Amino acid sequence: MNSGPQGVFRALADPTRRQILVHLSKESLAIADIAERFDITRTAINKHLAILEEGGLIRSETSGRERRNSLSPEPLRSAFEWLGYFENFWDAKLTDLQREIAKDMKDRKEKDQ
Repeated sequence: MNSGPQGVFRALADPTRRQILVHLSKESLAIADIAERFDITRTAINKHLAILEEGGLIRSETSGRERRNSLSPEPLRSAFEWLGYFENFWDAKLTDLQREIAKDMKDRKEKDQ
């Protein structure tokens, strides 16, 4: 398992894997159940599941002949914390942008008068 945000970000980088996580957030599923929800091969699903498991975002348990996969959301916390660090940066940048747009609009209005 790849701990920390790096493994989580790698797992989340692919839209198919993100969609698999959405399905697993509702219920645990066997590989066949997941595969029938996508237009890709079962082998491709297995590869996606392996990356999700490496990132720690899912866990699998064997029950008889079936391997059930379920969401393990705890590792998402490290990614959210990492992203949260930059939240203030973007808030400040958006505030600066809003201020510049308002100033530009005021300047244009004054020129038009």
